[in-house]
This record gives sequence, structure tokens and C-alpha cells, in this order.
Amino acid sequence: METEFEIWKELSYQNSWYNSNKNPEPLKEVTMLKLLEKYSNLLPVTSSTPLITLGEGFTPLIQARKIGEMLGVNLYLKYEGTNPTGSFKDRGMVMAIAKAIENGARSVICASTGNTSASAAAYAAAFDLRAIVVIPAGKIAMGKLAQAMIYGAKVVQINGNFDDCLKLVKKVSDDYPVVLVNSLNPNRIEGQKTASFEIVDVLGDSPDYHFLPVGNAGNITAYWLGYIQYQKEGKAKKLPKMMGFQAEGAAPIVRDHPVKHPETVATAIRIGNPASWKRAIAARDESKGFIGMVSDEEILKAQHLIALKEGIFCEPASAASVAGVIKMAKSGIFNGDETVVATLTGNGLKDPDVILREMDKISTIPNDISAFIKEVGF
Repeated sequence: METEFEIWKELSYQNSWYNSNKNPEPLKEVTMLKLLEKYSNLLPVTSSTPLITLGEGFTPLIQARKIGEMLGVNLYLKYEGTNPTGSFKDRGMVMAIAKAIENGARSVICASTGNTSASAAAYAAAFDLRAIVVIPAGKIAMGKLAQAMIYGAKVVQINGNFDDCLKLVKKVSDDYPVVLVNSLNPNRIEGQKTASFEIVDVLGDSPDYHFLPVGNAGNITAYWLGYIQYQKEGKAKKLPKMMGFQAEGAAPIVRDHPVKHPETVATAIRIGNPASWKRAIAARDESKGFIGMVSDEEILKAQHLIALKEGIFCEPASAASVAGVIKMAKSGIFNGDETVVATLTGNGLKDPDVILREMDKISTIPNDISAFIKEVGF
């Protein structure tokens, strides 16, 4: 693989040749809607905050007609997989990186099960910061690890789980000149709350229920904060019940104690001691909501259902929200006229290995038309 110097040398040569042989028109600036600009009055944005963007936010709120009809609710999916690095983390990361730049930082650090590392690495690369990523060995989806590596982050694996990684990076950020960009950083929560604003902007009010996967618990905290702020601004009349769902093998909030060795196919929420535990409990209690758990089987069934019925491919952790909707529908909590939003936190291409293991193997047939007709069932 070419070194960075070799790539830049080649690009510089091509550029000098082009400029000496052409008289190009100056590049036109492309106007892009910026999340930090759109909601600046509700974010910690000052006159010194750089309004950076990679095109994060403004993700679709998709009506899940088929699943909603099956469950007897008006169901919408807030699909965060269309963010630049394929997950909701970009909302918080743009705010955290902008504030880091504003404060003169030169490097950032995070612990990650995958999505945070990809997001931190991308924004650091785009805006000239060094990124250091600490991951648990063997506990990260390859698609996410590939992102962090291609963006040029310094990736370090440790023998331990996510909680061990988080302890390490907290210590390092306390003792060295590097900014922590996990959700312990309040600017991450500030950026993530903008998803609530977008939902109300589309629906005209808050939903009756909002279902989310819960791992490190920053997202349920952020959404609740966003809904409260939008109601205070007069943009929403009501507040939703916040419904969080953890994986059965990584459900410390539900079990009311840390899980030393969390295990689940939903790698993004494989966390045994959430950093935002207390704030998640507050969101649940203040909203009169609920935090429960779903099995890996329920998660994978929901992931398949979302793809099969609504044409959306989300990663396993994302499907915990819809698995939660299904579970609560079976328990009989819905009357039938409620508006329910479920957040799909990440793109399915982030973590395809589970699907490839679970799905039936693709058959190979002879190169023959009759064999083909028989196989496809015409």
C-alpha cells in the first residue's frame, strides 16, 4: 500500500500538471445543511464554534406500515444508518469535535464497541485531529474496525471488555492532553438530542412512545433531553414515554447490577456498566417509561422482520428497539391509536457477520436453464 507521502506526492504532481495545462473555473462552494447551524440556538454553539459537518443528521423517519399494522400501532423508524459513518454516533461526534477544535485540542480518544470509534476517526481525519481508539480484543464487528483503520486512527486492542476500555481512556484523558469523546463528554449528548428535534419537526409533536436500544445509555438520555427542550420551546405539546431495551446477556440496568462479562450478538450494546446509567434511569422515571431486555433470538428475528417487511437493513443492536416494541405489544400496553417511534441506531452493513451465519446458505446450481427454473420456482 502506498504511503501517505507517496499519495500526496502523486496528487501534487497531477495538480501542478493540471494547473499548468488548464485554466479551470474556481470550484463552486456546495451549500450543505449543517446540523450545528440548524439547531444552534439549542446547542452549546458560540461565535467561536466551527460549524463543521460531514453531512450528519436529517435522517429519515420512515413509517413502518407493515410492522405497525401487525402490532396495531402507528410505527415510525428513525433510521440513523444514513449518517456519514452509518450510525447515530455522528450526531454527537460533530458537536464533540467542534468543541474540541474550539478549545484548541489536537487529539481525541475514545473507548468503543465499534460505532464510536468509526465516528471519532472519521471526524478527526476530516478536521485534522489525531484519533486514538481503544477497543476490546475480539469484541468488535469487523465492518466498524475497518472504518476506524481506514480513517487513520491509532487503534489499540486490550484484553478486556468495553468497560475496561472506558476506564483506561478516562484515566488517559485526565492525565494527558487528549479530549475524551465518549458519551461521558456532555457535548456528545448535546449533539445526539437533535434526533428528537427532527422527529417532532416531522410529526408535529412528540410520539406517545419512543423505543431505543440501550448500551452505554447515552442515547436514551439524549433523546429525553431533546424532547424536554423542544417542549419548552413550544415545538411539542407532549412528552413521550421513553422505552429502552438492553440485550438479555448485557442488561445491567434491568438486573440492577453491573454485568462483568456481557455477551450478546448485538455488539454495539455489549456493555456491562453503562456510563449514563443514572441518567437513563432518570429518563425512564421522568417519562413514566420502561427499561427492559430482549433475547438475542428476539433481536435477530426483529432485524429480519425489519428487512423483510420494511426494506431496511439495520445492525443487530438497532433491532433491539423494534424487538422491544414487539414484546410490549404482546404484553398489551398499546390501545391501537398510539404513535410509536423506534430508533434504528446503525446500518446493517456495520455488522453483517451475524446475518451471514444465521441465513440459509446460497445454493450453487449447474449453468443450465432447467436447473435455474427449478431452483427459483417458476
